[in-house]
Amino acid sequence: MTGRRVAVVTGAARGIGAVTVRRLAGDGWAVVAVDRCADDPDVPYPLAEPAQLEFLAEEFPHVRTVRADVRDAAALHGAVDLAEREFGGLDAAVGAAAVMLGGGPVWEQTDAQWRTLFDVDVMGVAHLARAAVPALLRRPGPRTGRFVALASAAAHRGLWGLGAYCAAKHAVLGLVRGLACDLRDTGVTAVAVSPGSTRTDMLRATADLYGLPDVDKLAEQQLTGRPLEPEEVAAAVAWACSPDSAAVTGSVLHADGGFTT
Repeated sequence: MTGRRVAVVTGAARGIGAVTVRRLAGDGWAVVAVDRCADDPDVPYPLAEPAQLEFLAEEFPHVRTVRADVRDAAALHGAVDLAEREFGGLDAAVGAAAVMLGGGPVWEQTDAQWRTLFDVDVMGVAHLARAAVPALLRRPGPRTGRFVALASAAAHRGLWGLGAYCAAKHAVLGLVRGLACDLRDTGVTAVAVSPGSTRTDMLRATADLYGLPDVDKLAEQQLTGRPLEPEEVAAAVAWACSPDSAAVTGSVLHADGGFTT
C-alpha cells in the first residue's frame, strides 16, 4: 500500500482527462490512466494516440497506463484491479471518456450515432461505476471515496445539431444522481462536472461540425468571453476528487465559464 490517494481516470490521453491525470499526479496521487488510443470508424475526427497516454507514465512515476475502450466492461474491471494491486486500493474514479457526434436535427441523426454516443458517453460511465464503486467501498471507514463523471453544458441546455449528444449527457447526469442515492451513508460520493466550451480536440471537432474557423466563437455565450482551458476544468475535477468535497454529492459542478447562469 502506497499511502497515496489512488484514482482511475478514463479518457486520459488528452484533453480534460489528461490534464486531470497531471493535476492529480502532481498533487501526489497514484493514477491508473485509461484510454482507447485508437480511432473509431464511427467517429469522424481523430482520437488520442498511444504516445499521448504513455507520455503521462513517463512524466509521473506513480501513473500506470491501460489501453482500453470504456465500452469494454471487463477492461475497466482490469484497470481497477491494477489500481488495487499496484497501489493498495481506490479513492476516486473519474469518467472523462466521451465522443461528440451530430451535425443535423435530431430526426436526421442516425442509429449509429445514437448507439456510439450512448455506448461511449453513458455506458462508459456506467461500466466505470460497476468496476470502481465496489473498490471505493472496499476502503475501510470512514471513507472519502469519490466518483466523478464529466457531463457537459449540453446536459443542461439544448444545442443545435447536437440533440443526441445532449440526450447522452443528460443521461450521464441522471446516472450520477441515481448513483449518489445508492451511495447514501457510505462516505462515497458521486458528482458530475459540466464543462462549457473548453479548448480541446473535441471543441475543435465541434467547431468543424458547425463550419466555424475559430473555436472562440463557441464560447461567445460564456461569461468568461473565451473558451476555458482544460486546466481550469481539471481543477474542479481534482477538487471533486478530494476529501474536501464531502458536502457535494448527487449534484453538478458547473465549470462552464458561466454558460448556464
